[in-house]
Amino acid sequence: MKRGLKIFAIVIVILIVIVVAIPFFIDANVFRPRLESDLSATLGRQVKVGNLSLSLLSGGVKADDISIADDPAFSNSPFVQAKSLAVGVQLIPLIFSKSLQVTDLTLNQPQISLVRSENGEKWNFSSLGMKSATQTPSGQPTPAESRKTTQPASEPSSGGNPSLTVAKLVVNDGRLTVSRAKSGEKPRVYDKVNMEVKDFSFTSSFPFTVTANLPAGGTLKLGGKAGPINPNDAALTPLQAKVSVQHMDLAASGFIDPASGISGIADFEGTITSDGHEAKTAGTLKATKLQVVQKGSPAGKPVELQYAVVADLVKQSGRLTQGDVAMGKAVAHLTGTYDAHGATTVANMKLSGQGMPVDDLEAMLPALGVVLPPKSTLKGGTLNTNLAIEGPVNKLVTTGTIRLENSALAGFNLGSRLQAVSALSGKTTGGNDTTIQNFSSDVHVAPDGTRAENINLTIPAFGVLTGAGTVSSSNALNFKMNANLSGGAVTGVAQMAGLGSKGGSIPFFIQGTTSDPKFVPDVKGMAGGMLQQALQGNKANPGQTNPLSGLSGLFKKKKPK
Repeated sequence: MKRGLKIFAIVIVILIVIVVAIPFFIDANVFRPRLESDLSATLGRQVKVGNLSLSLLSGGVKADDISIADDPAFSNSPFVQAKSLAVGVQLIPLIFSKSLQVTDLTLNQPQISLVRSENGEKWNFSSLGMKSATQTPSGQPTPAESRKTTQPASEPSSGGNPSLTVAKLVVNDGRLTVSRAKSGEKPRVYDKVNMEVKDFSFTSSFPFTVTANLPAGGTLKLGGKAGPINPNDAALTPLQAKVSVQHMDLAASGFIDPASGISGIADFEGTITSDGHEAKTAGTLKATKLQVVQKGSPAGKPVELQYAVVADLVKQSGRLTQGDVAMGKAVAHLTGTYDAHGATTVANMKLSGQGMPVDDLEAMLPALGVVLPPKSTLKGGTLNTNLAIEGPVNKLVTTGTIRLENSALAGFNLGSRLQAVSALSGKTTGGNDTTIQNFSSDVHVAPDGTRAENINLTIPAFGVLTGAGTVSSSNALNFKMNANLSGGAVTGVAQMAGLGSKGGSIPFFIQGTTSDPKFVPDVKGMAGGMLQQALQGNKANPGQTNPLSGLSGLFKKKKPK
């Protein structure tokens, strides 16, 4: 028994010595040309590796300083650079026949650069697995390639997809940079990118998981199945996955066109399903500190969006089939189409909201760039709106109608602001709030400002205000209005001026800014109106008092005593 144990121990020691010694007798670098050649042929890109070292204990070969060339139509810089590549191999064929049979690949600390073409049609990874990349980022052949008869990048290499299969493919601690060719946009950087793929093959589907840190904070988790790899464009590979995003900075993430001016912090749970031509995505996005326009400020309450999109991956366009935007009990419905084919996404949307509680919407006004007078808030009532939103996302134009009912502008005394106008009627609205029975208007909102037409504002304590005007991009006001006085507002000088107890109209201007509006009487318009009334009244009723006689007393100088 003791003799047997000694023999067994000696055999074990010999095996350990062999395992330790074999790497000294086998120079792993003899496999470098073969490894570079096989990887280059598989990816359709030139692959370079540094020093190779064999480790039988880990069952593989380690390659230092690996690089994968970019599509030459995009860049001469590497598409991927990595500190090291661990290649799992079958040891018996390697030791006895020096045959390299790969079982798994682990890429450590890679720097990956993803570039989208100027027109948005191609990515620099679209040509992976092809013989060569012969198109420019704009989709046009390079001058050199236009003189050649070689196979274009959009065609697969002979034999279709490469036959490479890997049981396990891992990316550890990567750094992903996403940019657009010939664009002034700041590249987006995703850190701590980790990926695991099992049973990878170019010709069949394979499960995968991806995690990453998003630009400006937040995390991304993506998991599902992908493949087979599209032999004509790797970017059009079929995909089914679940997406989970936490604390995403909307402006910096790259998921929303930065030109839109939309910003905020969001959490997202959703799904993506693509057959390589049409992609469907749906989910729920919850945003805090949401800002919708560039000159707005963060909303005071969270906003939730439940959406569904159908996208044409080839045409880079899509349809928003569901877009339920909710803030509390206020819900608006957004639908329409978009086209991301060019340098800037173009939208054609409809926004409809009926019976939305104003108390829930009030916190959203800053996000839309709406500025109320200091210390004032909208209270109570409902808002109805039907809007069309069209154009490039950095120059959107919104047109439509809005209607506010049974609300109040708390903390704002319209009467005190209408002193010059109300003095003509001898009446002020009183109180610290302004009750709004009804407000409606046709609106046109563009980057250079807002235009409101057919304004109709009913304030019970004052009357009906009508008119039109503009709000500039700097929130300067320029409105021409008419105060159609009624009831108790028609007193004093207004009656003396001939308006009578049945009411009348006083023209005035609204100037200043949205945060500090100024109400100025239109004396010229008022005099013209009264002159016309006087002429018409004298012809119809020669004995009636001339309305100008009362008003003229306002401007007579007192006789010195």
